[in-house]
Parts: sequence; C-alpha cells; structure tokens
Amino acid sequence: MTNLNHYFKIAEEIGVLLKQVDSTVALLDEGATVPFISRYRKEVTGSLDEVQVATIRDRIQQLRDLDKRKEAVLKSIKEQGKLTPELEKKIEAAETMSILEDIYLPYKPKRRTKGTIAKEKGLEPLATQLFEQVAGLNPEVLAAEFVDAEKEVANVEEALQGARDIMAEWINEDAETRKKVRQLFIEEGKFTSKVIPGKEEEAAKYRDYFEWSEPIKTAPSHRVLAMRRGEKELFLMLDTCPEEMDAIAVIEKQVITGHGATAEQVKLAVKDSYKRLLKPSMETEVRLYSKKKADEEAIRVFADNLRQLLLAAPLGEKAVIAIDPGFRTGCKMVCLGPQGQFLEYETIYPNEPQRKVALSAATILQWVKKYEVKAIAIGNGTAGRETETFVKAIGLPSEVIVVMVNESGASIYSASDVAREEFPDFDLTVRGAVSIGRRLMDPLAELVKIDAKSIGVGQYQHDVDQPALKNSLDDTVMSCVNGVGVEVNTASKQLLTYVSGLGPALAQNIVQYRNENGPFKSREEIRKVPRLGDKAYEQAAGFLRIRNGANPLDSSAVHPERYVLVARMAKDLGCQVNELLREKSLAEKIPLKDYVSEEVGLPTLKDILEELSKPGRDPRETFEVFSFEEGINSMKDLKVGMKLPGLVTNITKFGAFVDIGVHQDGLVHLSHLADRFIKDPSEAVTVNQKVEVTVMEVDIARKRIGLSMKADPFAEKGPGTKREGGKPNAARRVAKEPEPEGDLAAKLALLKNKFR
Repeated sequence: MTNLNHYFKIAEEIGVLLKQVDSTVALLDEGATVPFISRYRKEVTGSLDEVQVATIRDRIQQLRDLDKRKEAVLKSIKEQGKLTPELEKKIEAAETMSILEDIYLPYKPKRRTKGTIAKEKGLEPLATQLFEQVAGLNPEVLAAEFVDAEKEVANVEEALQGARDIMAEWINEDAETRKKVRQLFIEEGKFTSKVIPGKEEEAAKYRDYFEWSEPIKTAPSHRVLAMRRGEKELFLMLDTCPEEMDAIAVIEKQVITGHGATAEQVKLAVKDSYKRLLKPSMETEVRLYSKKKADEEAIRVFADNLRQLLLAAPLGEKAVIAIDPGFRTGCKMVCLGPQGQFLEYETIYPNEPQRKVALSAATILQWVKKYEVKAIAIGNGTAGRETETFVKAIGLPSEVIVVMVNESGASIYSASDVAREEFPDFDLTVRGAVSIGRRLMDPLAELVKIDAKSIGVGQYQHDVDQPALKNSLDDTVMSCVNGVGVEVNTASKQLLTYVSGLGPALAQNIVQYRNENGPFKSREEIRKVPRLGDKAYEQAAGFLRIRNGANPLDSSAVHPERYVLVARMAKDLGCQVNELLREKSLAEKIPLKDYVSEEVGLPTLKDILEELSKPGRDPRETFEVFSFEEGINSMKDLKVGMKLPGLVTNITKFGAFVDIGVHQDGLVHLSHLADRFIKDPSEAVTVNQKVEVTVMEVDIARKRIGLSMKADPFAEKGPGTKREGGKPNAARRVAKEPEPEGDLAAKLALLKNKFR
C-alpha cells in the first residue's frame, strides 16, 4: 500500500517535487534500474539524476522496512492486550527505528530481570509510592509493610532494593529519557582510546591512539575505524561515554519531581539504571551510530575513488605486450591483439640474477615487429621499475609507448574462476600478465572482473558494513558501465552482467548465443537471446552497442524505442539516418520543439541531439602517456626536496596517496594538497591524476613517504630549513642511473639496428 507520507518526507529531504518521487518509485517498483530511469525516463521523473534516483530507491526501502517493523510491534502489543489508541498513534508517528524500539521496549518480551523478580515478590506498589516522590513520607515505614518471608522479602532494605530495581527498569524503558540520554551520548560523548598495558611494542602501528580522545560527533571516519580495528585486534581499550555525572543529571531532570527521602530513593534508582541498563544500551547504540556514520563516509570515498579508476582513459584497440615483472622467476610476458585476445606467451630474464639482457630484448623486439605492437604495459610490482628501465633502453620504435600499470588486484583475478575459465592451461603469473595488458587497453572492461574491494582504492574496506559496501560499489560499477556503454559482440560475461536489466544469467546467455550464432547484427537480434524478455530488453538495449550494425543507430546511445522518431527527423531534413549521424551540421538544423509529444519532451530530445552529433562517443578522457622519474626506483633513491612526477592512487579524508615509482605510495597530507585551504582532498585531486610532488620525509624503516603538492612546501619552515637532497633538480640529476656501458651497450645497439 502506498504511503504518501513517505513520498512527502523523501521529497522534502532531497529537495524535489512529490510527483517526481511518486513517479520514480513507480518505475523502481516495476523493475526499472537506476541508470535506465535517469537516462531514458527524464520526462517521467523530471530529469532526476542517478544520485537522486538511487537516494529515492534506498530511502523508500528504509521507510518500508520501518513500516514492517511497526506492523510487528503493533501486533505484539495487541496480542498482549495493552494496545491503546494513544500508544498506536505514537507508534505510527515514530520516524526512526530507534524511536520505535524505545516505545516498544516496555512491552517487549524479555527474560527474567531484577525488576520482574521484584514484581513477583509484590513490590511494584512500593515502587509506585516511592516514584511519586511525595514529601514527608518515610521510605522505611512504607517498605516495612512489604516485608514478607514467604515472598522472600526478608527485611526493609530488601524491599527498598526490589522497589529500586523496578524503578530502574521504568527509567530505562521511558522513551523520552532514552531520547535525552542518546542525544547526550552523541553530542557530548568522546572516543577515549588507550593501549592495553604490555602491548605497546606489538601495537606499534596504533601508536597514535595509545592516549587519544576526541568528540564522537566530529571524529573522522578513518580514525573511528582505526580505533575500532585496534580494539578488535586486542591492542586498544576504547570507551565512548560522556561524563557519568552529566548523564545522571540528564536523567534526574527527567525523573526527579520532588524532594525528601522518597526522592533520594529514586535518585539511587537513577544511578543504578544508568550504570546497569542505560549506559551499556546507549554505548552499544552510539557505537553502532558512529560505526554506521564512519562506514557511510568510508564507503562514499571508496565509491568515488572506484568511479575515477574505472573511468580512467583507455588505450583502445591496439596490440599490446604485457609484462608481469620479476627477478629470480623472470618476467612473464604475453602479447595481446587489438581486441585483447591472447596471442603468445614467453618468460624473459632481463633482471638479476640471470641478466639475459640480449635474449630478452631480442624477444620483445621480435614481437613488436611481428604483431605490430603499439604499447608495452609493465606491472608496477616487484622489479617493475627495473624492467621499465630495461625496456626503454632496447631501442623500441618511436611509436611504441611504455606504460607502468597499477597491478593491484591482478593476483586476485589470476586465481579467480573467471581467469581459470578463460585460461585453464596457464599459471597464475601468465593470467596476471594478461590482466595487466587488458587494464591498459580498457580499464573498465578488465576491472569489473575483480572484486572491487581488491582493487586498492579504499581504506578499511574489510571493516565497514559489507552488504552496504557491496551495494554501493555495485551501483558505482553499474553506473560506469552503462555510462560508457558496452560493445555486445566483444564484451565479457562479467562486463555484460553490469548492464542495466541483465545480470549474470542473461549475460551468460548472451555470450552463449554469440558463440553459437556469431556476432549480433542488430539490437533487435538481442531479443532472440533465451530468457531475455521485453522488460530486460527495454532496460538494456540503450546501453548495448553494435558497431557496424544493421541500423546505424545501433552503435549509439539512442534507445531503440526512439528509432522511429530519429527516422522522422532525418526524413523531415531530406536525408538518411546515417547521413544525420555523419554530418554534424544536419543534426544542428533539427527544430526540437517540433518533436515534443506526450511521451517525449525536451530533455530526451536534447539527449538524442547530443548523441547524433557524437554517436557512440566514449565519455572517458583521451589516453596520455605517463612516465616516472628515471633512476628513482626504490625508497633508497629518494632525498628530501626532490620534485617528482606521480600518479594519485587513492584518496582518503586525510589526504591522497601518490605512486612515485618506488613500490611504496607516498602520502600527501590534506594540508599539503594545495597552496589554498581545502576541507576535502577530492577538491584538489582525482584518482589517476598526474601530479608533481615534493619529497618531504622518507622513513624507510616504517615504509612511509611524506609528499607535498605545494609550490614551495618548505616556505613555512623558514629560511633555515635543511633540504637533505639539496636543490630538487640537482638531486634528480645525481640520482639518475648511468647509461649502459661496454658489452651491454654494444649488444643493445646491434638489436636496435636489427629490428628497426
């Protein structure tokens, strides 16, 4: 049943019209995906973007879950015969799960407690008398009437204790009191972290948190997750409570209404209620609250980083040599064709200890000539920089580029079912080399085969809420895949899985149909895929591309449902559809207002016009070659003051990590990301961005590198600052390795001439 209150609430929260929420929820309920709704149903939703549509989807689910819980609570209380119109109204008005649970707490079936035992002894009337806090009454005199050996109330003190136990539970179960205490915990609570005595050395990586305290409400996500991990690993003790006297004062303000001896008994009950019941309960709640808040922030940062990595510029369809570098075991080298197909494999040994330089160089140059190779991709792991130096020295044709490729997660892919299925006869390292090459050619198509958590663009990804992380990353991957579009005749099953409306089963069916019947000749032919019905086709068709298809629009983002409309536009201009796509000037002559109808409005027409002007255009940036500083291959080569080129690999709330080619990313702290003040690192950099950094600190023992992106990072330290490496340029010149000499130089010269 539709709950219009939910629609009003969501509309107010995200600042859109009620009608937009209503229409979006209706589409979602019909099975439409976020990419499809935001791209092809703009008239229906009022041009809501992906973020707004996803927010509506998630929020309506939360509110519906709340409705289900309300039904269960109402049913439970009704079965107890305790449901009143006033209570029912309170339950229906509850806006959050915590408020609802507070209301339900007094009626929630529970195990025997001190309070229930006291009630069984007949002490509830005494608790009621004391709780009224009437001045002048003597608690001992009142309690004496309840002393009863048969009911196991031996004396006055036992009677008073039982009454206090009952009152403590009343206080704990009062919704308004819980609300006030919860607010205090959130507003005034502090994370207080201390090292467990005797574990100082073992817990060295948590040294920053050995004596640490900060407010819960302002603690950044990375510190919250770090402290929690330290606690989980039994290195840290973590407390999250406000001052006890402040919490008790809040409760007393809610509960204490009188003076005298009876009020003193209630105060004793307040202290007991807080220490024994409220404090543990609220600490658990606030821990969950702070964890959820930290998770949301960490997941958002992870998703943003993942999006930037997935949408990195592709090299495109060019033959590539890919090298998974190594020392003792050699470099695994594969050659891939323009569509990423495997062509040949070899192991070469250009590095220590074998140093088969001439043979390795000859093999590479032979492949370059044989397969018309345009690029060489080298993994950035062990021996990566050494292998890059070797490859650049062998005399490659000028048109062949050499690129270092981030191989994070390649080992995960190599051991996966996906890799085994494609290359059952090759070992892990060969599969890893294939993945490195394909990452250069098309990062998006290759990275979707790997669990996003293994790609290395997040922090504490194993500590956050795993279902929430998976949902967010799946949304991100789906958004990227559909935003770029998928060539249906070459796409892998894994890539097709993320296309709107498909999923693993239909993706497999598409690949199987393609293998059995050959390439798809038109989008219409996709309807023949087994179990791919009209709804799935509607959701997927616009995001699937068919190059050189039967209809020229099959390679564009124009949805098949609009083919007739585009044909009409072409006819009105006196041309063919393919001419409309080929001649940009023709598309510019289309009077969009003439084609507005009840089904199609200006937003869709503008999208069509944009697509006609650049049909099938890849929205990703154009590929640019990047090279690390020559001769800077390890941390030992670094000197303070050096200026080096780098690639941003990861962005966090406290800064950005940059790969400078030494097998250990350096950190540019938030304060060193720009000359101006910034609050969020994403204001200054993006993942895969090429930057120039200055080395500020090198700690080889702890494997830490401090970097800066400021124009003059040492200025604030004054004129006396010592730069260990001297002037940056001089340092770079000193650090460069000498040119090959003697026999090696002669051999390389011969090879250059032979394969030129």
